[in-house]
Amino acid sequence: MMITLIDTLMLAQRNDSGVTMQGLLLTAGIIIAGFVGLVCLIVLWSFGSLWLQAQMSGADVSMGSLIGMYFRQVRSSIVVNAKIMAAQAGLDIDRKAGISTQRLEAHYLAEGNVMNVLNAIIAAQRAGIDLDFDRAAAIDLAGRDVLDAVRTSVHPRVIDCPDQRYSPTGFLSAIAKDGIELKVKARVTVRTNLEQLIGGATEETVIARVGESIISSIGSSETHLAVLENPNMISRTVLKRGLDNQTAFTIVSIDIAHIEVGQNIGARLRADQAEADVRMARAQAEQRRADAIAQEQVMKAKVAENRANLVLAESEVPKAMAKAFLDGHFQGA
Repeated sequence: MMITLIDTLMLAQRNDSGVTMQGLLLTAGIIIAGFVGLVCLIVLWSFGSLWLQAQMSGADVSMGSLIGMYFRQVRSSIVVNAKIMAAQAGLDIDRKAGISTQRLEAHYLAEGNVMNVLNAIIAAQRAGIDLDFDRAAAIDLAGRDVLDAVRTSVHPRVIDCPDQRYSPTGFLSAIAKDGIELKVKARVTVRTNLEQLIGGATEETVIARVGESIISSIGSSETHLAVLENPNMISRTVLKRGLDNQTAFTIVSIDIAHIEVGQNIGARLRADQAEADVRMARAQAEQRRADAIAQEQVMKAKVAENRANLVLAESEVPKAMAKAFLDGHFQGA
């Protein structure tokens, strides 16, 4: 009877231990599940809308990439929007060779303008211009506005020559061979050369080259009338010189917008030369006059010297006569 009671108590104790262990395991499982659920809830709360937006747009952005952007301090909204734009525009978003999430992140971390690059690529695609992501990103990181470059390639830009910011008169001043000054204002139509945009010379270089060539062309003209009769001669001559070499632009046309006659520089130079010759002749005459006056004073000094010598010689005559008389050499008549 006693043994049966002890066995019953031991069995009950074993059952209570099993129940307690199961309860602990169940509690731990609930805690872990709750923690995992909380983490999932936080992730969905933070990135769920972006992830869903990307999935619905076919942008191929994973939840892991969004979490990684958070830790890499990348604004995931910019990358996702750029990826959606690329997908909707029909660009290649392949993870290996296309505009992948990783490449967009890399450009963002390099302090590039991701949205500007995507807008430029889409605009170039619509215009039939060959522009890939690597070139567009390189142009953007070089400090150039790649979107403006694409727009200028599609719609050529007109720039004034000379630049109004640096030219107080707003005209180029050139002188023909007959000495007549011509004041010229030109307009240069340029298109962006994407191949040479990195490392190519800027707009200021194009303006300087065009201005120099216009002045040279007018300076080689025999008369100013020939330039006034055919201003297009200047444009054709300048265009043949390849002024857009090693620049970021391609010159489409050079047009003479305004031309007017200035001063007769040749006549003024001749008058100035004549006046200078007169001053030179006067200076030479004055020099000769001064030389003559000096020579006159020298001759006067010589005359005075000769007179002094004469007086000295005359003073020796009485002495000689007296000496001769004393020596007995003097005889009266």
